[in-house]
Amino acid sequence: MNSRTTLRITGDTPRRRGEDRGRRARAGIARAWRVYEELFATVAAGNARTLDVPALALRAADATRAWAPELVEEMEGVADGAGLPFWTVAALNARTEILAVAGAPRTGECSTLVHGGPRTTGGQCWDWHQELADAWHLQTVTGDVQGFAGITEHGILAKIGVNEAGVGVLFNILGHADDAAGGVPVHLVARQVLGTAGSFAEAVGMLTGAPVSASTVITVVTADRAASVELAPAGSAVVTPDDRGWLVRTNHFLAPALAAAELRGRREPETYDRHRLLTERVLGHTGPLGPDALVRLLAAHRDDGAEVCCHAPAGGHLGSRWATLATVALDPAERRLMVHDGGPCTAGPETWTRIEAPGR
Repeated sequence: MNSRTTLRITGDTPRRRGEDRGRRARAGIARAWRVYEELFATVAAGNARTLDVPALALRAADATRAWAPELVEEMEGVADGAGLPFWTVAALNARTEILAVAGAPRTGECSTLVHGGPRTTGGQCWDWHQELADAWHLQTVTGDVQGFAGITEHGILAKIGVNEAGVGVLFNILGHADDAAGGVPVHLVARQVLGTAGSFAEAVGMLTGAPVSASTVITVVTADRAASVELAPAGSAVVTPDDRGWLVRTNHFLAPALAAAELRGRREPETYDRHRLLTERVLGHTGPLGPDALVRLLAAHRDDGAEVCCHAPAGGHLGSRWATLATVALDPAERRLMVHDGGPCTAGPETWTRIEAPGR
């Protein structure tokens, strides 16, 4: 079992939950912010761009306040609890949007597999910058409409998880030609689903109505259903499993209307390589998609035809050193996540941490 920190966030109001998070993760949030502050500047400079991070963060907060004001109250609580200016916490939660403005490359991002049926299960690799390998934690959150469990980065309200109603979300970043900052951050959209959605239909409806300004695909998984909701400034699309019940997601759009303005795949076509490899692998898979099966499918490197399990190079600089920071298996029927600290190629029977959505 890994020793990754689990934060147990409580509070009967958004601000109190935020304050609790800020106090418990104070040192980690400060460390994460220092890395992100440097990352924003490094990526922008590499693209000859200038960023006004406070202004971008506050624009995202204003959009969130119009959509779900309680999320802004929670971020304000985080800032108070951590002793940081509000805009820094808003910037952490809007890191995807700010990096889109900076022109960040996304080579080495996440890969997701879901198998639908009477017992729908799934999971993913979460790939991100090696310098942020110690900047995430497990969490359980109570006090909202739905209690939930998952993984997230220090200071960010949510990412991958499952709630007490059995609604789970998996997360892959996409890229669209119109991506910008100023809409509701995609991480806060995921947080709203986890904290409030009581059903598959409610989650999908919430996602398709979210006014985002940067692109992602959030795959909704319940005990008997699954769908990927592609979000972009140009709109949204729902992608359902294939005729064998599989959803294979990497980092490009599958819906034709949104794929017309594809940005990520044009810049980093390795997303198509990962999608092809995983699609081929699942064709030969039978039986449930538990942690062991998930690891066998996701443990692929360049010599296998695509780098699904991502390893940071020894050299390089901030912004170029990608690694698989976590492997997550989701069982919504059990309201449970199994989390391995690292890539699937290092997972074994004793390396998984089990975390369950708390009830009231």
